[in-house]
Amino acid sequence: MRALAIAATGMNAQQLNVEVIANNISNVNTTAFKGARAEFSDLLYQAERAQAVPNQAGASPVPEGAMLGLGVRTAAIRNLHRQGSLAATANQYDLALNGRGWFQVGGPNGEVLYTRAGAFNKDSTGQLVTLDGYTVNPGGPINIPAEAIEISVNESGEVFAKIAGEETPRALGQITLANFANDAGLEPIGNNLFRETSASGAPNPGMPSDPGFGKIHQGYLEASNVDAIKEITNLITAQRAFEMNSKVIQAADDMAGTVSKGIR
Repeated sequence: MRALAIAATGMNAQQLNVEVIANNISNVNTTAFKGARAEFSDLLYQAERAQAVPNQAGASPVPEGAMLGLGVRTAAIRNLHRQGSLAATANQYDLALNGRGWFQVGGPNGEVLYTRAGAFNKDSTGQLVTLDGYTVNPGGPINIPAEAIEISVNESGEVFAKIAGEETPRALGQITLANFANDAGLEPIGNNLFRETSASGAPNPGMPSDPGFGKIHQGYLEASNVDAIKEITNLITAQRAFEMNSKVIQAADDMAGTVSKGIR
């Protein structure tokens, strides 16, 4: 019976939906995490009776046919790149983006990766790095002098260090950002990092506070954009949909059993 296969596709779809929701909820406290949403589309349709075809010679075409859908499939898992709220940390190395843009990070294989998680620090050489030790702003690394007693980053991404005995703060460099035509096309690779793909388009570099780019806020971190209450609601909906598909399979199995007993 086709109902068994159709309902099975529905159960697979809802299982994936629950997995996406589970990942969202597990990252509700992950810095700058972007929640995802499973997108589905219906499968091919089987024509039981063609539409717009005359029933007999000289007759008018039938207004609608009989098209039976064969289930559902996963179309995409879309990352929702909405702005997360900003949380104050009072850490001078924490940077948050308010608006569009991505921090650029030097990956382990020399490639440039992108992140919104601005929980930075300095390594043993004084270079500004991510929590995993990857260089921030690889095109112009920020090197913090050992004698610096305070670091300042303005909204335009300019980095200054206050040095003991110097009246004027010393300029250390400029943090640049990157934008993409399609943020949803970026490939998430874990550790709050994303990779450029042909779907995202090439990066468009720019300065913080420029038109089309967000501002940098020092001493803040962008929180996850996951709405826990909404995710719980989505979880309940997915669970109920899974149960309904399982009921269809049970009903189809009972019907097949009735036919089998009648034949015997």
